[in-house]
Amino acid sequence: MRIWFLCKVKYAKETEEGLLKSISEQYLVDAVSFTEAEAILYDRLGSQIRGDFQVTGISKSNIVDVFFYKDADIWHKCKVTYLIADADSGKEKKVTQYMILTAEDVKQAYDRIQDSLSNMLVSFRVPDITESSIQEVFPFEKKEVSSDLPSGNFKTINQELED
Repeated sequence: MRIWFLCKVKYAKETEEGLLKSISEQYLVDAVSFTEAEAILYDRLGSQIRGDFQVTGISKSNIVDVFFYKDADIWHKCKVTYLIADADSGKEKKVTQYMILTAEDVKQAYDRIQDSLSNMLVSFRVPDITESSIQEVFPFEKKEVSSDLPSGNFKTINQELED
């Protein structure tokens, strides 16, 4: 099962004055384990960050879905709530989920989450939207995993999934 991991990376960035300043940034990575999340970070950021960088933290995220719009680069975290009927007791149960999407501002984020979830069968509310400090999201890409697996049964199973 794939999970979204929130990862913190620290590195030295050159300022406009030519000085090096230590900064910390957050990234969201879709992976099956902490180890895979770290490997994806090193693979993707190795070509983007000049010099050394350090992964200072990886934690499981409460994000369940990501919606990327090409026309914006600011990530917004949306809290979505809805009611479902509990199969055992028959009572209604409130479910809260978090999703992120790109938008220029909170109003646009609200409109986009409404549009993205318009096909849900239950009615929902969006009680909270906040601008996130996430710099970039690295979704799962099949080719990354399949090319790194050893030959044998693992490779065969993974190739069947791609077909």
